[in-house]
Amino acid sequence: MQTMKSNENKEGTAKLEIACFNEEAAMIAANEGADRIELCESYSLGGITPAIETLQRLKVKYDIPIYVMIRPRGGDFIYNDEEFLQMKDELATFYEAGADGFVFGILTPDLKIDVLRNRELVDLAKGKPCTFHRAFDLVQDDVIAMEEVISCGFTTILSSGGDHPAIKGISTLMEMKNRAAGRITILVGGGVRSRNLMQFKRHFDFVHTASIKPGTEEIDVKELRAIKAILDGPDYTL
Repeated sequence: MQTMKSNENKEGTAKLEIACFNEEAAMIAANEGADRIELCESYSLGGITPAIETLQRLKVKYDIPIYVMIRPRGGDFIYNDEEFLQMKDELATFYEAGADGFVFGILTPDLKIDVLRNRELVDLAKGKPCTFHRAFDLVQDDVIAMEEVISCGFTTILSSGGDHPAIKGISTLMEMKNRAAGRITILVGGGVRSRNLMQFKRHFDFVHTASIKPGTEEIDVKELRAIKAILDGPDYTL
């Protein structure tokens, strides 16, 4: 196994999660020092469940934490019984394959947190950390939604503050972090780039980006290195 050192537990260091839509991107992210990978497929669909073989090959090569997206299709986040069963089966399969955590989110038709189904998936993760993804940005009431997500057992909420790019939602993100009061991590994602990263670094412990070249699923290595340099460097004003 090729062991990649991670900053995930280093105090005082801002951490970086990279959304990777294929195996090559995940390998680049690991080699460039990402702290965690969100593994999925199909950028055009917003990310769906990847192939199990991709995770298996990556786990042989790297020890970087890999959180697997559990999402049966693109589109909305309201799933029928068959789709929910597929999500449960996929989560169980990836659990056995060594996924370090999971990323998912289920809403009700009236855009509230589907507490029962989300809790069932969190329970299936058997203590492995779960991130509620950016379906959170579609909820009607983020105050109530946060409490429900916490009650389900999630460890992280991925959010842009309900806006895009996330820099436009920074006030909401700050409010979310204050309300969370250490009970859940607010993972900032959605248009996070080196040009706006310093404002997030000052206030948040973890940021999320795909860092891909426009129109592709290929990581922009130059941009990824710029992001890492800012996160690992001093806190100064650009």
